[in-house]
Amino acid sequence: MRNATLAMLTLGALGLVCTPALGQGRAGAGGRMGGSFDPTSTRYINPGTLAALDGFTHAIRVGQMVYVSGQVALDSMGGLVGPGDLAAQARQAFANLELVLDIAGVSPSDVVQLNVYVVGFKPADWATIKAAGAKFFPQRNPPAGTVLGIAALPREGLLISVDAVALIKANFRPLRDDRGAPPEE
Repeated sequence: MRNATLAMLTLGALGLVCTPALGQGRAGAGGRMGGSFDPTSTRYINPGTLAALDGFTHAIRVGQMVYVSGQVALDSMGGLVGPGDLAAQARQAFANLELVLDIAGVSPSDVVQLNVYVVGFKPADWATIKAAGAKFFPQRNPPAGTVLGIAALPREGLLISVDAVALIKANFRPLRDDRGAPPEE
């Protein structure tokens, strides 16, 4: 009888530990342990400190993917940054993109696809764009992407829009080992 009771307690404990990981038995939003991975969950990301073009969500996180709408050269109040200056607008668009990615829990190194749309694009503009978004164009293993010259963007004066797709590589951040090396004997 004692072995049967011990087995039931062990299985019961395993059930309690495993149910949050299976997406069941959640205690409010995020579950018992601060949240669990749900490959079907959708999270809309719209930072209040970042202006957006009407009709679009800044980003949508679905499972391990983050889809970021075209980020443009608008400041937090919705004002155009760098009218007529592609370099200034590119810096602002990439800064906005990095902010949205950070809020979504990813970084420029997690971007797997990057698309750049430039009003009146000329091949000479490419160096300016790469310099403005250097974090997004590593020498080794850059993201897949497209650069398109376009006639216009939805708001007068905008010269560049950058959208991205990022992959969340892990559902946890590794613990930092602050203990240091073992003492030498």
